[in-house]
Amino acid sequence: MGKAERTDVVVIGSGAGGAPVAVTLAEAGARVVILERGQAYTIRDFTHDEVAVCRRDFFVPFPYPGHSPHTIRKRGQDRYHLTNEGWVGVCVGGGTVHMSGFTYRFKESDLRLRSMTGGIANADIADWPISMDDLLPYYDLYEARVGVSGRAGVNPFETRKRPFPLPALRPHPAARMVDEAAGKLGFHPFPTPRAILSVPYGGRPPCNYCGFCGDYGCENGSKSSVLASLLPQAEKTGRCQVRSGCMVTGILTDDQDRAAGVVYLDARGEEHKLEARVVVLAATAIESARLLLLSESGRFPHGLANSSGLVGKNLTFSTFGKGTAIFERHKLEKKLGPEGMDLPFLLRSVQDDYWNEKNGLLLPKGGTYNFLLHHPNPINAAVRLMMESKWSLWGRKLKDRLHEYFHDELWLEFEVFGEFLPHSGCYVDLDPRVRDGFGLPVARITNLHHPASDEVNKFCVRRGMDILEAMRPAPKKVWPFTWSSTTYHLQHGTCRFGTDPARSVLDPDCMAHDVRNLYVTDGSFMPSSGAVPATPTIMANSFRVAEKIAGRFRRHEIPA
Repeated sequence: MGKAERTDVVVIGSGAGGAPVAVTLAEAGARVVILERGQAYTIRDFTHDEVAVCRRDFFVPFPYPGHSPHTIRKRGQDRYHLTNEGWVGVCVGGGTVHMSGFTYRFKESDLRLRSMTGGIANADIADWPISMDDLLPYYDLYEARVGVSGRAGVNPFETRKRPFPLPALRPHPAARMVDEAAGKLGFHPFPTPRAILSVPYGGRPPCNYCGFCGDYGCENGSKSSVLASLLPQAEKTGRCQVRSGCMVTGILTDDQDRAAGVVYLDARGEEHKLEARVVVLAATAIESARLLLLSESGRFPHGLANSSGLVGKNLTFSTFGKGTAIFERHKLEKKLGPEGMDLPFLLRSVQDDYWNEKNGLLLPKGGTYNFLLHHPNPINAAVRLMMESKWSLWGRKLKDRLHEYFHDELWLEFEVFGEFLPHSGCYVDLDPRVRDGFGLPVARITNLHHPASDEVNKFCVRRGMDILEAMRPAPKKVWPFTWSSTTYHLQHGTCRFGTDPARSVLDPDCMAHDVRNLYVTDGSFMPSSGAVPATPTIMANSFRVAEKIAGRFRRHEIPA
């Protein structure tokens, strides 16, 4: 190991949890180093090559021994097996680079789930130690800093006081069908907000409507990833450096139990020591828990910041469900007109069941229905068509069916983002047998669903199907595709925050109870999963925590 470097702040991870902290502190005058284990991509690297991007290791590693696998055991399984599930995005910018950019805010029921339910049997739910008023200014800040498109005032369940920074994107004409069908059933559909530019913003061009948002990087720079927005802003200060290909192997502490820096391996495999006044951990809920558990020492024999024994516990994802309806394109053109039929975004959501005490279920917390068009990936479409035919399609029949799919049909779907209750059957720890290419134990995921989460997800899929059926698709062309499955790239809860050190890992400012100047700002802090993708909430909270850290620097509370 060479001579130790020194900086003010080291941020581990360059995605949704790390970038807001980095840009805020760099702009406040701190010297910041971001360590990212993945590589740095540029716009030139982003193509629509489905094989290279979606079916190789472009964003997540291959699940092979000696590389960077996770291991997982799901419900109904007795043994753990290798997987790449649980990885979000191993590159500069993290999962925001290939996200779809659905930008919903949390609601009061997300932050007060225990109080509002009185508790759920066998679920370890807890209220948040902060209020919605604490978060609202930082939602506004996040949307303005990265660029979010939407239309305010039409969702009766939204938590916002200001308009969106940008007008809503252009929807496909079929959005009118969702509005009509959902409205007749008593729902309140609204334009889905997206972290995608509808007009020029911050020196970046507007969306070109290619439709390849989810699973892909944006070759236009219009998707509001932190790679396109916050990280360039941070580097522009001259006080923030992003180092890619750097794997942090341990977090250092001093004899007063303060974070003192990190040890990491660079892209050549050489070990370095980077001392820092503040360490911010933002490597995803699974990988952050793994690093804390790996950072054991005589003072922290069970892992860093783990005196409560809760590091890795209360892991949550999002429950997932989907329904599909097929419409004949020529009939839609007659009904809606030909203009806009090639637009890729449906842009309609429904949140009437987000909190529904009349659902008759143990959990009144429902979910968000996101209506969208089927992804344009051709290989994915072929596999789906073969699966729907019970694998009878191949050769010329498959080619003809694909032609029909792309030219004669419109597949309209909904996804359900549902509450995933934390409980003792879902957690992450260190695998005792499997090691990665650095010789370190990999993260081992145990994922068992709480039955109340599955029950409410099935209820929501049925409600979404009601809307599809009211749109009168082609005969026998509407069906539930899946329910009660897991969205693994939405992950939270392994280092939940709270006021009681015996029942939480972090304090309300996301600083570890056990280790001064160690902060965790990815989804690990969240006591509940919410019923929307959590990326905007993670980023809003990261901006909030960054201001807390900046205040401590100004008050000279952080030793030089």
